[in-house]
Amino acid sequence: MKVLFFKKATLKVALAIVVFFSAFLLNLSGLPVGHTYCSASKRLPIYSVQTDENKVAISFDAAWGADKTREIMSVCDSYGVKATFFLVGFWIEKYPDMVKEIYNNGFEIGIHSNTHPDMTKLSKNEIREELTTNIELIKNLTGFTPKLFRPPYGYYNNNLIEVCDELSLSCIEWDVDSLDWKGLSASQIAGRVTSKSKNGSIVLFHNNSDNIIDGLKLVLEHFKLKQTSVVPIGQLIYYNDFTINIQGTQIKN
Repeated sequence: MKVLFFKKATLKVALAIVVFFSAFLLNLSGLPVGHTYCSASKRLPIYSVQTDENKVAISFDAAWGADKTREIMSVCDSYGVKATFFLVGFWIEKYPDMVKEIYNNGFEIGIHSNTHPDMTKLSKNEIREELTTNIELIKNLTGFTPKLFRPPYGYYNNNLIEVCDELSLSCIEWDVDSLDWKGLSASQIAGRVTSKSKNGSIVLFHNNSDNIIDGLKLVLEHFKLKQTSVVPIGQLIYYNDFTINIQGTQIKN
């Protein structure tokens, strides 16, 4: 029994030494520990951005309903900010005039898939079809080719990231979830967002949640008082010469 315990302890020590020296050698190479560098085993989307600037991005996923979309834009405009709308294909087909209005009012448009499936259950060809169909719907209505994609439910895998790369799409998640879709009150929505946001955060809202209008007003008022710039995601992220660490934070090289 003592021999067995000794062998286990020795193995643990050996593993610890390997981990330590791996980290040490990584530091010698000039790369920070805890970052991914085009690892073939794990590809990551962008959850947030590392920046010293006092700025965040807000976004709205649109899949069901459009009643509050125009008022969302009006609230944003009253605070002098723009946001990103991620649009699902069947939403675009149902509300084509609203898509044009979002674009013409200077808000950023990204894609959110064509049919809102779990993308991790699709083949690469099926993923590509979801994304290219979504892109074409927006392009046909606005003349604009989206460069941002948000996976439905936030689900992703290597196949999805690789297809996004092929289509020159930045795959976008979020690090601040308002949970507005759960029927939270305006103050609860604002409390979550303002307490969790930091420089470079990406905030997730939905365009037709119950208390989004009043919640958005509280959030934007808070950012105004904190002199935090609110920008579309496309003005926050980097498009080249970057890495993404294991937390999904995009870092400029």
